[in-house]
Amino acid sequence: MSVRPYLTSVRHIRTGPVTNDFRYRGVAWLVDLDEAAPVPRWLASIVRFRAGDHLGDPGASWRDNVIAFAAAQGITIGDGPIRAMSGARTLGYAFDPITLYWCHDRAGSLTCVIAEVRNTYGDRHVYLVRPDARGRARTDKAMYVSPFNDVSGYYQLSVPAPAPNLDVRIVLHRDGQPPFVTTWSGEPATSRSELLLAVARAPLSAQLVTARIHWQGVKLWLRRLPIVARPKHQPQEAV
Repeated sequence: MSVRPYLTSVRHIRTGPVTNDFRYRGVAWLVDLDEAAPVPRWLASIVRFRAGDHLGDPGASWRDNVIAFAAAQGITIGDGPIRAMSGARTLGYAFDPITLYWCHDRAGSLTCVIAEVRNTYGDRHVYLVRPDARGRARTDKAMYVSPFNDVSGYYQLSVPAPAPNLDVRIVLHRDGQPPFVTTWSGEPATSRSELLLAVARAPLSAQLVTARIHWQGVKLWLRRLPIVARPKHQPQEAV
């Protein structure tokens, strides 16, 4: 596989019942699952990418697991290109709240987008959507992610493939509640200074994501935002 670092920014906007708006800078990696080239030596000492950290059979290849999941949903990907925007394993630890996969047919047309979502409780759910020409799609929420939101509602997604910039927007809609908005944006690190910045952000990046999630949760709890009981999540087949 080949990888390309992106300097990213994640923003969460909650407008009720309490207001909370924050933004964090980070690094993500555009991974071409079709390339056989190994991760460059200079990068392998900092980050790693393993199929076992993602959906499917940990003994199979990352690409084959994506194809198998799509097939289970009735979508044939075949041998078209698959590109993932993902976090990495750092110092033996892997946690990536969302991994996006853009799956194409042999001619290069987008077949589907797969969103692999995790929470800090160890659960995982994978959503497959068929975006329109502007990269927009909708899917029902199926997994408990935040202790302050239940599993009701639906996501409105804007997930155009990076061209080359990343511009993702995910809005959770629930009856009687204002929208909860997440944006994920970024640009590829191309200059020497940008590459150095990406490398500087990479060590412990997975650990830092987890710490930031817990910190924001503590702040909301201290502001007396009610906690919603976590239901048991039913794992998907082949995930």
